Amino acid sequence: MTRGELALLLMRRPLVAFTIVALVVVSGELECSPIELTASQEHGREIYGRMCAVCHGAGGEGYKADQAPALAHRDFLASVTDQFLRSAIANGRGGTTMSAWAKERGGPLEPDDVTATIAFLRTWDRREHPSLDERPSAGNASAGTAIFARECVRCHGVRGTGGPNVNIGNAQLLSTASDGFLRHAIRGGRSATAMASYQGTLGDGEIEDVLAALRSWKSPVFVVKAPTRPPPLPLGPVPLNPRGPEPVGFRATPLLTPADVIKSQLDRGARMALLDARAPSDYTNEHISGAVSVPFYDPEPYVDALPRNTWLVCYCGCPHAESGSLAQKLVAKGFTKVTVLDEGLGVWRSRKYGIHSGLDP
Repeated sequence: MTRGELALLLMRRPLVAFTIVALVVVSGELECSPIELTASQEHGREIYGRMCAVCHGAGGEGYKADQAPALAHRDFLASVTDQFLRSAIANGRGGTTMSAWAKERGGPLEPDDVTATIAFLRTWDRREHPSLDERPSAGNASAGTAIFARECVRCHGVRGTGGPNVNIGNAQLLSTASDGFLRHAIRGGRSATAMASYQGTLGDGEIEDVLAALRSWKSPVFVVKAPTRPPPLPLGPVPLNPRGPEPVGFRATPLLTPADVIKSQLDRGARMALLDARAPSDYTNEHISGAVSVPFYDPEPYVDALPRNTWLVCYCGCPHAESGSLAQKLVAKGFTKVTVLDEGLGVWRSRKYGIHSGLDP
């Protein structure tokens, strides 16, 4: 129901209209009614759908893969700055599965593309923004570290990194997150997510101590040098072991193949191709030895060069979201020997299987 229709109904049948208004306000229908997108917002919507929805969800609801946060969450959008969003999209989050998407970092997006993506995210931002408390923290970092260990480590990890949820101690995040943003998140939490409100659990002084601890963990942000070639990267040689035997134990998508099985078949000299489904910036930073870059969001430049009589092993760090998306697109193109590395790059690395950096496989 549009606002115009509601206004007309209010004039003609006030009692019925009041009931309907109450229902749509409670449900959020009135607030979330469609809006007409500008050209920039529409461009951002297309980018988001191709590159971001796989982890953050089509509607920004989050947690579709790898605990990716809810970008459409009203408390997040009401307190986050465009600078924060720009840095996150352009530079990614080192040590996490959040890719660097800017071309200057080896990704596919120009600055205008990043701006358009932010403009689209802001179409979900329809709540009045709170007045953030941006005072520098005067808390005690040592006391805050003890509180963090008691209340926060299980979700965010030691010193805010390595946990199952947002790496709040990530250097890139802390470099752009304001004190007001962090205070707002700690005090109010994120409703309908694992992030609880600590307003009633911690006193104001304790919240200041936690904030001081976070600030004490801030470390320099090192910008990785961009590759010498812009994406899309050249495919590189495929397949591996072109005269090798057929792999044993591979399971066609949507089934998954364990890392140990893939590694054993590589050691056996089996014929296969390893496809890194992540953004090129991730590939150049680190990839499985012998893998080639075939980004999940745009495999088209590579399809004709991929062998159809060879097993194609897709992998990512999620561990299945981007690789699963790539596998589905390849199957839709008529490839039949497609599988996904079950545990992802993180487990491959942890088992000290072959890893390589740079543009070459």
